[in-house]
Amino acid sequence: MSNKFETFRDPVLSIFQSAVSEVAAKIDAKPNTNARGFEQGRPQRSASSILNELALEIASAEYNSTQRVTINTNATLTPRELSKSGITKVCAEMAFRYLKAMAKGDKVEVARLVGEYTTSTCDLEWATTLAEYYKYFGTDGNLRPIPYIRASDIGPSVIEIKSDARIALVSDWGTGASPAMEVLRNIKAADPDIFIHLGDIYYSGTHLECKNNFLEPINKILRSDKDIPVFTISGNHDMYCGGIGFYDLIKTLNKPPLQQSASFFCLRAANEKWQILGLDTGLHDYNPAGVSAAITYLEEDEIEWHCERIREFSGRTILLSHHQLFSAFSPIGPALQGKRSPFNSNLLKAFNSMNADGKVSAWFWGHEHSLGIYKDFVGLKYGRCIGHGAVPVSVVDKIYDVFPDLDNAPEMIEGCELKTQGGVYNHGHTILKFGGETCTAEYYQASLNGNNLIYREVIN
Repeated sequence: MSNKFETFRDPVLSIFQSAVSEVAAKIDAKPNTNARGFEQGRPQRSASSILNELALEIASAEYNSTQRVTINTNATLTPRELSKSGITKVCAEMAFRYLKAMAKGDKVEVARLVGEYTTSTCDLEWATTLAEYYKYFGTDGNLRPIPYIRASDIGPSVIEIKSDARIALVSDWGTGASPAMEVLRNIKAADPDIFIHLGDIYYSGTHLECKNNFLEPINKILRSDKDIPVFTISGNHDMYCGGIGFYDLIKTLNKPPLQQSASFFCLRAANEKWQILGLDTGLHDYNPAGVSAAITYLEEDEIEWHCERIREFSGRTILLSHHQLFSAFSPIGPALQGKRSPFNSNLLKAFNSMNADGKVSAWFWGHEHSLGIYKDFVGLKYGRCIGHGAVPVSVVDKIYDVFPDLDNAPEMIEGCELKTQGGVYNHGHTILKFGGETCTAEYYQASLNGNNLIYREVIN
């Protein structure tokens, strides 16, 4: 995967990046493959390096000009001429046009582009790989329905874990790139009993990406010498291909009785002191223009399922989700009367229902590629953003500048910001340690000096 890793909160652009990455890997796997588009004598680069950067260039230009590729719409996107600089870029541009036509349900254009590929000098992997991507779209251009598993399908399912469990949390981690592997090795060194991913396997959660960017690293690094239980919840990128890869993944992650039955779950300590509830906020954020315009929510029967797990339990509860309950650095929802809301009103309503008896202690989330350790806000004492798992964020982005015009922005605990190196913010993970009535949370970042503790706290 290219070092220039960037993602887009758009299903078509993400599926395009997935397709190009898959084509590149297949080309690289062929014997005697030469990367095109470079002068004679220059060092040879892999197809993955070249094509993933081209996909990023094409997707960035499209996103900046349209802010999204709307599925099933009659809107006409700004046309651009294909580059004549090299066959590699021409093939990538054709792939984008192919997937865009597929997303609009334009069978005539799809057929025409198939003909173009047939008569072109593009590698055969382009046509064969793109043909497989039909499974992510319906005939009308909409994404195929997500195979969401309802609360009634799993019943009052609870997975028992050790009373003194050490739990590794990481979010936005599924890139398959070297920073993700470094974070995973640091997690392995912490010797956790359980690993939980808070969502986003990039670019769009295809079967191949779930295998290459998640399951294989988990098995080779984390599970190299023992079978550690692994759980994952749904992020928006996991659902961009319709959730097919995600739902097949959770079926195979663990053996019974530790098997994850749905996109949400309950892990409960044997001593009945602590439980963890994983929430599915990705289901309703698979086609947003961006977090500022999408206010995701939980299904009502899922909310009731979580409320029932809390009502029947005398101990303390920790919530996990991909999307944030609130943020100081990114607006959530449209502007109202000149102000932007710092919290998700749908998730706040769900939180108030789940916390009716005051038994929810903390909520950890990702989505923003940052670390945010917040002070008490909207009735939540421990609100924690841990989305710094693997996606590179440039120092130019100034992730700790409070978003202007937020109405009553939440405050962070001082001294808990990520440091930077090489022009990007550090990546990291969190470790939870259950111990009787309390839970210790430790927040780490990977740097040139090793795996460094940023902050430690006791949650009660």
